[in-house]
Formats: sequence, C-alpha cells, structure tokens
Amino acid sequence: MAEGLIHTIGKDHELRTPAPEDILDGIDGDVAVVMLTQVDYRTGRLHDMAAITQAAHAAGAVMIWDLAHSVGALPIGMAGSRAEFAVGCTYKYLNGGPGAPAFIHVRPDIAEEVEPALAGWLGHDAPFAMERSYRPAMSTERLRVGTPPVVQMTILDRALDVWEGVDMTDIRAASVRARRAVHRRGRAPLPRPHASPRNPGGRGSQVSFAFEYGYPAMQALIDRGVIGDFRAPDIKRFGFTPLYVDEADVLAAAETLETVIGEELWRDPKYQTRSRVT
Repeated sequence: MAEGLIHTIGKDHELRTPAPEDILDGIDGDVAVVMLTQVDYRTGRLHDMAAITQAAHAAGAVMIWDLAHSVGALPIGMAGSRAEFAVGCTYKYLNGGPGAPAFIHVRPDIAEEVEPALAGWLGHDAPFAMERSYRPAMSTERLRVGTPPVVQMTILDRALDVWEGVDMTDIRAASVRARRAVHRRGRAPLPRPHASPRNPGGRGSQVSFAFEYGYPAMQALIDRGVIGDFRAPDIKRFGFTPLYVDEADVLAAAETLETVIGEELWRDPKYQTRSRVT
C-alpha cells in the first residue's frame, strides 16, 4: 500500500524498512511518516510504542501503528502514546473470524481535521442526501470508504461480548505464563534458534521458532491438532489466546511439537506439498 501511494503521489518519497533494532536510529528529519507493526508478525517482537512515537514526533513525522497482532493480546495505551493513527484487524485475538472487519483509530484532537484521500460514500456527513459534493462526516466516520460488512460486523459484535469485564493486564499475565510454559517444557528437542525475543517483556502473545523444515513440520502439527502457522522463510509461529487457551493446552502442544521434531514426523511425503495458504 505504501508503494502504491508513493507511485500515485509521484514525488520523491521512498519506502525505508530498517531492521527492527535500527528503527529509532532511522527516524530522522527526512522521515514523513513512521508506519510500524507494534508486534512483529513473524517473531513476536514487541516494539516500544511510547519511545518510537516520541522519536517520530521529535523528527516532525506522523505516527501510524498497526495493532493487528497486539489488540486483544496486551494493554496498548494509544492515548498515552499520542500517536496520530492506528489500524488493525479483528479476526485474530478479538476472535472475529476470517473476513472480520478492520478498524482505524484517530487521535481525538485531530479526528475532525483529517481529510481522507478516499472520499467514500459512507464517509459523507449525509450519505443518503445524495449531494453532488463531499462533506466529511464527524469524527472517524469520515474515514469509512464503503458499506460496512453487516454480517461480519454482527459476528464481531457477538465475539466482543466475551471481553466484558476482562482486564487486559490479566490477559497479558496469562499469556506470559503460557509462553514460559513452552520454554520450560521445550529445552530439547524443540527447534533452535528461537526467533522470538527471549525477554517476555519484549514479545507479544506468540512464540516463534526458526526451523529449516518449518513448513512440513507445521503441517505435521496441524495433522495432530496443534494449529499454528508457517511464515517464510523458516518460521513456525504459535499464538496464545488466554481467553480459551491455558497452560495445560500449551504444554500438550509443546509435547506434540517435541514428538514431531524429535521423531522427524515432518518427513512424511504428504507434508511436503505446499498450498497457497501457509
């Protein structure tokens, strides 16, 4: 999307993708916008939202956070960060399922000043007035481009009911306990190296392993009821959703992983053919 926008604008913008450990050093006066996923989808690395947002603002840049792998998994603190924008999905830790709606957050003090590049029909202040020109709706409604997916919104509405009364600090604590259980159990022969940061405070709600044969190994796990996913080139990724996955589930999954790797069950030819969805 960034590349497409740069091409459409047709000026001298460029897209930079520094290594995670070099992000702060890469934010300088040449940077217009910092777009960053709070929790890296491959490794689970958790970025320091407050520090990076502060650096972006000090450089005169706009901050956009992607919360796809953090919303519903850990306390986020958007208000405290003062970041201008955030986007994310609801089909992961919020349990909306495939096709669930995305969301956008705009800092309240600028919500009625933002001018959307795509002046969508349902972003109009009076969409059913069928006016010839565009008048932006109040607040973040102006950022809607088309009709919300009603069926998916209904499913998401029910999925969010479970969050009533849930404290995100409790969710985070349960996630950390579950991930520690994996490391306690998984001294050997789990694949090495761990692709996730070892410090619990530096990870989101997942643990990832780098393994040369990650794809067939994940297929062997799925075949045995342990559902994770594979991310190229060699990452096996496991997410923890403490609302319905506890330490006993995690330990059972780790035992299955040990069996698959230790007995090389992934070598079965039926696990070698790759499908489009990994």
